[in-house]
Parts: sequence; structure tokens; C-alpha cells
Amino acid sequence: MVYLQIGIGILVYLAAGLRVVNQYERGVKFTLGRYTGIMNPGLRIVLPVIQAWQRVDVRVKAVDVPDQDCITKDNISVNVNAIIYYKVSHADKAILEVESFKFAVSQMAQTTMRNIVGEVELDELLQNRDKISDRIQQIIDKATDPWGIQVDSVDLKDIVLPADMKRVIGKQAEAEREKRSVIIKAEGEVVAATNMAKAAHTLSGANGALHLRTLQTLNDLSSDQSNTVIMAVPLEVLRAFEKIGGAKIKT
Repeated sequence: MVYLQIGIGILVYLAAGLRVVNQYERGVKFTLGRYTGIMNPGLRIVLPVIQAWQRVDVRVKAVDVPDQDCITKDNISVNVNAIIYYKVSHADKAILEVESFKFAVSQMAQTTMRNIVGEVELDELLQNRDKISDRIQQIIDKATDPWGIQVDSVDLKDIVLPADMKRVIGKQAEAEREKRSVIIKAEGEVVAATNMAKAAHTLSGANGALHLRTLQTLNDLSSDQSNTVIMAVPLEVLRAFEKIGGAKIKT
């Protein structure tokens, strides 16, 4: 009877220590306060009183980095926020090496983001957002490696500028558009002048070509009866009449 009671007590004791570790988790086990190993997914036993454990989620986490007031290299104040994707690669380090790895990663991301933004000018920050994000990711990943954290990526979500700076950038963009418009118009005039010079050269080199062109122009104008045409007769037309009539025209 005593042995039966002891056996039942042992079974109850062991049953009280049954733990289920999910597939996306790892368990960090401690025996009498000392780290004694990783608990893999499945049904595990943790001896009550003697042993303890902590559950660690090893899935990728997406964490918002709060808005940060940063000063760029050219002394412009901007408000920047980001999102960081990371996961626990070594559950034991995440528990043993840092008190709260979630809080630590968030603080590291905020500090690194302010430092990197302070090293670049506003134009570079706006134009090379992906490169700056990669730099932040590399720095955070290296700094958190001793904690057993793997940082997969960092994405800068929003870069908010002061209202007066938005107006300045808007005026700059408008001036840039006007500049491109003037350049395109000038290039078009150069092409048109070149084509006109080629046409004039062709017309001057062929007998009667100018006369045919004049007649074609008159035919186009005649389609609209509201047009009033004042025409200067080309000299070669007069020469043609001179040959027909036998009279000599003074010029």
C-alpha cells in the first residue's frame, strides 16, 4: 500500500511537470538556477521546484520603431519611423545575454536610425532610402548578434519634413520642371531649324521645286475661304512667263 502511494505520488509529480513546446517555440531550461539546455518542440518534462523554463518564440517578428526626431547632416529636422523584421536564432542567448531582447532590439533600432540619418544629407535620405535601410539593418544585426537575434530587414516607412521645407522642395521641383521644358523646347527648335535648312537647300538645288512648293501651299490655303493671301511671286515664275511671252523682265 505504501509503495502504491509512493508510485501515485511520483506519477502526479511527473504529470505536474509536463510541458508542451510548440513547433514555433523553443524552451530554455534551468536546473536549480543553472542553464541546462534547450527544449525542442514536443511534450517535455520540467521537474517542479527543481527545474524551471522560459518559452521563446522563434518566429519572425515585425516591430514598429517609434517616430524619431532626427537632424540630417545639412541640419534639417525630419521625423522618421521604420519597421524592423527580426527573429531569435539562439534561444539560449536571447534569455541569458540580455534582460529583455524585445525592448533591447527596439532601443538599438531607434539609436541606430538617429545616428545614420544624422550622417546623410536630406537629398540622400530621400533618394537612397533603400541603401540607408540596408545600412541600419547591417549595424543592428551585428550589434544584436551576441544576443542571439537575427535582423532580416529594416524598412524606413515615413520621412516627414517640416512644412516650410515642403514648400521649398515644391518650388525646387517646379523650377526643375520648367528647366526641362525650356531645354526640350530649345532642342525642338534646333531640330526644326536643321530640317528647314535641309529643305531650303533641297528646294534651291532643283529647278521648279520652289514653284511647286508655292502652288502646294496655295492649294492648302484655298481650302479655307476665310483666308486672305498676299503672295510675292517668286522670280523663277516670272522667268517662266518671260520665256513664254518672249519679253524681258527687269529685276
